[in-house]
Amino acid sequence: MNKPLYQTAYDEILKLIAEGTFPPGSILPNEFEIGKRLNVSQGTARKALSLLEQKGVVQRRQGKGTFVTLRTPEDSLFNFYPLRDDQGQQVIPDLENESVTKRKATKAEQEILHDAPQEVFVISRYRTLNGSPLTLEESIVPAPLFPGLPERAPLPNAMYVLFQHAYACVIISAVEQLRAEILGEEKAGPHGLDPTSPVLVGRRESLDLLDRVVEIRTNIYFTTEAHYSAKLE
Repeated sequence: MNKPLYQTAYDEILKLIAEGTFPPGSILPNEFEIGKRLNVSQGTARKALSLLEQKGVVQRRQGKGTFVTLRTPEDSLFNFYPLRDDQGQQVIPDLENESVTKRKATKAEQEILHDAPQEVFVISRYRTLNGSPLTLEESIVPAPLFPGLPERAPLPNAMYVLFQHAYACVIISAVEQLRAEILGEEKAGPHGLDPTSPVLVGRRESLDLLDRVVEIRTNIYFTTEAHYSAKLE
């Protein structure tokens, strides 16, 4: 079955963004110019732009135009770091330790991650708040997509901002599944934590603007200093 014309236009605009023709933060041509460039009608271009806006890839600003989404540290944290204090405010964690290592990808990781990478980087971070444990995180990303990542350590608080600015990889959505567990000795031992601590374990797959899975992440959340907050729409 052939794609609708607006979907083809949508894919072409995404490709131009991914290739850097329209980098994050830049303004897109207007609907008429896009239609002319892609050889489609202005109405088709408008529909493609509306779909891009729904997906969070672009933002329309009244009287100014349509801009490619730019991740700042603040909005990246707000969108993808779900811990809040008792007043509902975003918490900013402190980094206690971090490691970035390379290893061969497992078969399961190859089946999930974009382009079935032979090697992956594993980013492990332990973060605290007010001296108490907040998160244990393990992110697995394709090594070919993020060359030189270990040399960039320590990584910024909002890691997705680095992905965007250094690698033109814009994370726009993620699916995270939560389960209540006990921390366990294996995770607790290296950090001197109580293995009987109750935790929330989130397993996440993060997608970029091309709908590619570019990260598999396990987040272990401690909720003594903060709570997990999700907006349901």
